[in-house]
Amino acid sequence: MKLAYWMYAGPAHIGTLRVASSFKNVHAIMHAPLGDDYFNVMRSMLERERDFTPVTASIVDRHVLARGSQEKVVENITRKDKEEKPDLILLTPTCTSSILQEDLENFVNRASTTTDSDVILADVNHYRVNELQAADRTLEQIIRYYLTKAKKQDKVVLKKTEKPSANIIGTFTLGFHHQHDCRELKRLLKELGIITNQVIPEGGSVKELYALPSAWFNLVPYREVGLMAAQYLKKEFGMPYVAITPIGIIETALCIKEIQTILNSEPFCLKVNYSSYINEQTSFVSQAAWFSRSIDCQNLTGKKALVFGDATHAASITKILTKEMGIHVVCAGTYCKHDQAWFIEQVQPYCDKILITDDHEEVGDIIAKIEPSAIFGTQMERHIGKRLNIPCGVISAPVHIQNFSLGYRPFLGYEGTNQIADLVYNSFTLGMEDHLLEIFGGHDTKKAVIKSTSMESDLFWTTDAQLELNKIPGFVRGKIKRNTEQFAKEKNISEITVEVMYTAKETLSG
Repeated sequence: MKLAYWMYAGPAHIGTLRVASSFKNVHAIMHAPLGDDYFNVMRSMLERERDFTPVTASIVDRHVLARGSQEKVVENITRKDKEEKPDLILLTPTCTSSILQEDLENFVNRASTTTDSDVILADVNHYRVNELQAADRTLEQIIRYYLTKAKKQDKVVLKKTEKPSANIIGTFTLGFHHQHDCRELKRLLKELGIITNQVIPEGGSVKELYALPSAWFNLVPYREVGLMAAQYLKKEFGMPYVAITPIGIIETALCIKEIQTILNSEPFCLKVNYSSYINEQTSFVSQAAWFSRSIDCQNLTGKKALVFGDATHAASITKILTKEMGIHVVCAGTYCKHDQAWFIEQVQPYCDKILITDDHEEVGDIIAKIEPSAIFGTQMERHIGKRLNIPCGVISAPVHIQNFSLGYRPFLGYEGTNQIADLVYNSFTLGMEDHLLEIFGGHDTKKAVIKSTSMESDLFWTTDAQLELNKIPGFVRGKIKRNTEQFAKEKNISEITVEVMYTAKETLSG
């Protein structure tokens, strides 16, 4: 645990609540003090949904501390069971309330004797895992619970569907473009002649989890959530799974070929060949392949970019930039430290430097040092880019509300390739664009930023120096500012004047 004013991945209980609230008719109760109960506000602000099941907070206050939490927790569980009549009630503490070391499992067992709903305690170590790891574990726990229950009742559907079918596992609330991605995956599967058996957890029902094994295979689009569930289903029921994320032309084709391999390995399935479908989609549906050969994209060849985000999106975008668009990725990084081995394996051939960190200041300082032409990252990198006057395309959570778009904007599949191509192209500052905007009174009228991203700079810019800096065209202003500050630090100069600027210019150009 550490105190931070920005976190790439939130605390464990947020991941658990995201999974619980993604299912239909599942109610989560959070055992927490005031201050930890912000999930409902966060979700209602970001997700573009008309209706969702809110999370109930069982508040730990001084009165509860004096007499213990058991009575209050049990009372909240039984009350919600009568009021909401959910299929499942999921109890989760937070890292703060976990300090009390209360026997919550006993609370759950006691409450379950008087409720019609199933009641379980989230099996998550709140001190050791983050939001994404907890979400992955919670999803696996719920699936395991209901399939174990169904096995005891001899209700598990083991017979495969007549036609090829798949479960989509891992799309859930507050995910980056997850709703749009799910629609695109359903369309892709339909065009391959594959039925979508279930989508879990987003919009799924725990009452139908007994039928998960009837699908021919599982599709896990994101590494962050769904892998544990897919691995459990493979171990317990022999279900194969596809974990190749279909982002970009090349990876989408690889994902489809992996699906083809699975289907052709089934003795009761007619042999399929998706080569013609891949060629047709690449040539006529996706415009990315054509765009990569156009003069517009060729203008991006060799430009420097930095990529940072969750493991799935950062690795995928790194490959697209390098293999499909000819852009030079100087640094690729992720905040998913628990998945760093896979990430390094995926991006090592395609970038100069690999960054594994959950410290946004470290990311910001590397961006300032490298000075890429564009950044592809989270909302935090977008803020860093604004301060350094470097454009940024948002490609991964965490994000703000503008990335929960009303329009259809998938990142996965062949339509996703078009969205990504647009994002990449529009993220670069091309040619003399900024300079022309200044000449003709465009939007680039902001003053130059004169602080480093880590806010540790003790340099002072005089008014005349700032005015002189603002005269420099925007597309090179940031580089000149940083070069001047570096020169001043080397010469132990604390005040940057116009004379210092010109001296720095002469020294560096000489």
